[in-house]
Formats: sequence, C-alpha cells, structure tokens
Amino acid sequence: MQTSMKFNVGTIRRQFPILKRKVSGQALIYLDNAATTHKPRVVLESLVAFYSEKNGNVHRGFHPLAEAATEALEDSRKVVAKFLSARFSHEIIFTKNATEAINLVARSFGTTLKPGDEIALSMMEHHSNIVPWFQLNEAKKTKVRWIPIDPEGTLDFPRLEKFLSSGKVRLLSITGLSNVLGCLPPLKKISKIAHAHGSKILIDAAQLAGHAKIDVQDIDADFLVFSGHKIYGPNGTGVLYAKEKILEELPPFLGGGGMIQSVTTEGFIPAELPRKFEAGTPAVADIVGLGEAVKWFWDNGQTEAFEHMQALIEYAHIKLSSIPSIRILGPSDPKKRSGNVSFAIKGVHPHDLTEILGRKGICLRAGHHCTQPLHKFLGINASTRLSVGIYNTKEEIDVCVEEIKKAVKLLNG
Repeated sequence: MQTSMKFNVGTIRRQFPILKRKVSGQALIYLDNAATTHKPRVVLESLVAFYSEKNGNVHRGFHPLAEAATEALEDSRKVVAKFLSARFSHEIIFTKNATEAINLVARSFGTTLKPGDEIALSMMEHHSNIVPWFQLNEAKKTKVRWIPIDPEGTLDFPRLEKFLSSGKVRLLSITGLSNVLGCLPPLKKISKIAHAHGSKILIDAAQLAGHAKIDVQDIDADFLVFSGHKIYGPNGTGVLYAKEKILEELPPFLGGGGMIQSVTTEGFIPAELPRKFEAGTPAVADIVGLGEAVKWFWDNGQTEAFEHMQALIEYAHIKLSSIPSIRILGPSDPKKRSGNVSFAIKGVHPHDLTEILGRKGICLRAGHHCTQPLHKFLGINASTRLSVGIYNTKEEIDVCVEEIKKAVKLLNG
C-alpha cells in the first residue's frame, strides 16, 4: 500500500527488525499498538550510538562527553517542542512516561488547591488519569467530578458546563483519544469552555500523539502529556508540556541533584525551567531515542502516516462488523474513530480469544485496558482491542478478522 511518494508501508516495515519474527512459523501480526509500538532501526541504532560515542551525565560537566550528552538531550527537547508546536522548548519536561507526567501535575499543581476544589474527569479516562486525582483527594480534601458520556464517547456538554459554572473546578483532565472507544473529544472546544469558567485543562495525549497532529497553542492546552513508547520511541520516556507561566509558578515535583540553583544549610533555590522539574540523572539515551523517533516520523511522511492509519482503522471497523454477535464499542461511524477498535463478542471471553490468536502470531489486547469505570458504564467486564500502527496493512487486518471468526466458531462449539 502506498499513499504518497514519501510514505510507503513496505519501506516502513523493513525498518522494524521485530516484524521479521515468526510465531509458530507464521508471520507476526502486531495489532496492539495502543499498548506500545515497536521501534524502527534508526531509534535502536541511536541508543547504541549514544552509549558508544556520547555517554556522559548532562548539565554536570565541561568535558567533551558531558557536553555532547547535554547537547543531544537538549536537541531532543527542541524536537519534541516542535512536534507539539510549543512556544518554548523549556515548556517540555521529560518524565518516565505519561503516567509520571500526570502525577507530576497532580503533586505540583495540587499544592495550589484547597479543600473543596474539584477536578473534572470524563468517564472514559485511563487509570493513569484517575488514580493520581484520588490520591490528591486524600491529601488535599479535593473532589473528583465525573463528566458523563454516551456509549459512543460523546461528552455531556450541558453537565460539563454545569460543573464548571460552580467555580469549584480548578482542572479539567481529559483524554485526547480514548484507548477503548477510539473517539476524539473536541479538545479546542473543551479547552475554550474550561478557560471561560476559570479552569485549567490537562490533555492525556498518550494515544493521540501517534495518530494526529498536536498544536498545544492552537488547543490552548495548559498541560499535555504523552509517552514516547507509543510513538515508536524507547520505553521509559515521557513528556509533560505546560505553559511557561504555569511551570514558573509551580513547585518542583522531586528534589535532588540537577533541579537546584543552590543549596545551603537553610534551604534551596530551584533551577530555572525546565531543569526545575527534572531531578536526578535522566534517561539520556532513551530521550535522545525519542527525539530520533519523532524525526523519523517526520522523515517518513507524518501526515501521510496519519492518513494511512486512519484508513486502516476505518477498514478494521467495517471488517469486524461482519462478525456475528459482535458489539463494537465507541462511535458507530468508522470515520469518527481513530487508533483502535474495541469489541465484545457474545459468548466469547476476550482472554480466550486473544490467547487463541496469539498462538498464530496475531497480537491483540484483552481486558479492561486500565479503564474499569468505563467498562462498568458499558456493562461489560472486559473487551478485546485491535489497534493499528504505522507499519500495519489491510492484509493483516483481513487475516486477523478471519482468524477471529474461526476462533469464535471454535469457542462457541
């Protein structure tokens, strides 16, 4: 499949060593990209190159290796800032993952909250965007407000307006792309409503970053987070974007080396942005790899890649709909979803289905996908999820759907 002179899925696939792997003699069909993505050769090579040529601690020395490592890390920061259309590179804070980035906001922004203040969440949030706010509730006597949705993931805007109009909601924290429903909330509209009522907004872009162009200035996001491993970068890398003014006003998340300007026997003065929020030695090689992943994405036609993956997920939705007794979660219109299709099949447990498929080299996800409140709302305990990446093809989806049909027939006797 070729969508432009720049983007060619065959060329893309050859850049991922893991796709050569066989399972029981059959080709690997990896459709669990919402969980993690594989790494192109250029990213893998960047890790070896860093440790072979530039390995030194950052911001801590004036010798050649320390300077080379610092330059490489800061270059990656600039790349990520451009990726998100941030105003300044120092608005980018490196973390372990999106989960840690949300926790950073909960702990640091949480210091500005008082008892009775509220955090608004949608019913489709990942546990990483739920648990930190419950922990904050316990520490600060704040409260979580749940924004209702319909089964397709559409927000109840009248209820949202009602919550916000109370003046108690200090932060609205919402997914940019549901990891179960595949729906895309209208972020710019939501941000405008939140700000009109004095609330800040955090966007969990863990799923969105690999499937749509993000412009934090256009959205007017106060905070935005994502994980590097879900956009073809190394594990252990995450990003927090926040507006400069907000970061300047918030206290550090962690204390230690690297995040201070000075320390005395009386106390400390934190460093300037972004180092104020990056205590200790960061995962420099992995952060460099994240920068390489973003540049690789650009070099291989990012816009065309998004179009390719969108076409795949619409195709998967249509093909899965042909399976008897299937219930597809989220938008009924394939064009209104992105990234993933989750489903439940009457009489078939997701764990049994994915185990059978896994024996044939087909990788799907089964379970509650870290969204237990959402699954309870939908009236099910678990679902099966198919999620696409830049290297997937229609042919792989065809094979997957046919094997699902065979497995369903086997399981239903």
